Amino acid sequence: MSTHVVIGRGGTATATALSLVEAGDRVRMVSRSGLGPTHPGVELIALDALDTAALTEIATGASTVFNLAMPAYHTWPETVPPLFGSILSAAETAGADLVMLGNLYGYGSVDGVVSERTPLAATGSKGVVRARMWADALAAHEAGRLRVAEVRAGQFLGAGAVSVFSLFVQSAVLANTPVKVPQELDLTHSYTAIGDAAAALVAVARDDRSWGRAWHAPVITATVREIANRLAELADVAIPELAVLTDAEITEFAQQDPFWNELFETKHMSHREFVVDDSAMRTTFGTTASKLDEVLAEVVAADVAARLSVPDAG
Repeated sequence: MSTHVVIGRGGTATATALSLVEAGDRVRMVSRSGLGPTHPGVELIALDALDTAALTEIATGASTVFNLAMPAYHTWPETVPPLFGSILSAAETAGADLVMLGNLYGYGSVDGVVSERTPLAATGSKGVVRARMWADALAAHEAGRLRVAEVRAGQFLGAGAVSVFSLFVQSAVLANTPVKVPQELDLTHSYTAIGDAAAALVAVARDDRSWGRAWHAPVITATVREIANRLAELADVAIPELAVLTDAEITEFAQQDPFWNELFETKHMSHREFVVDDSAMRTTFGTTASKLDEVLAEVVAADVAARLSVPDAG
């Protein structure tokens, strides 16, 4: 039985922790809140991962540290470097392997299909910092200080996912209300189900071939409209009324919430086709993407369960 440390408490962190314990391992799940799944194999620990000494103590004896931490979106340039540096240092000192959950921002604007060989050429602040954090981890690996790998996921789908689709489209479809989306509706985009991201993270951690490089998580390639319409069909609601937010509308929203202004950096991903090659993950580890209907059926089931759990006001 191996012990692992999962840092973060989002949907993918939870799915990763449960996947590990269901395979017979034990997990120490670290977040500032100390929240997470209730399972005898998961020890929930309230800790700010910036506390390197305390995190090192928690990581001591662990086989793998999974970095799934995610600071507030608009703060990445300031908050990611010290947080990721602390996690890297703790894993190294504890003698654990490090698997990072990454995204596709580091590539910047790309013509054609994106593979792991595509240069990390982002110019936006969030993409630059994510690319730099991978470069720092890879340098530590190449110096022999520890073993590292990164799994880069697309926009998340699924029950518990937090993404543009889940926050805007999914919630509106299930509520049967019109919605404006900060993304083109009919351009193909590569999405990753949170369960598939977790499966990829675990597969990478368990295979000696994985270290010293990045891997693309399995992807479902579709348009916003295709996914929204299929979700509506599975939920037995009307086909959604969708429209695209204008730049002027986003700018107006940004006056109240800094999140909105951050969307301009990734406009090359939301307003152009952005398609990812996940063949290395499939051929090396046999880890493939779930069927879209399976992922959306879980979303519908979770929505029904949430509605049933709300007490009747009457």
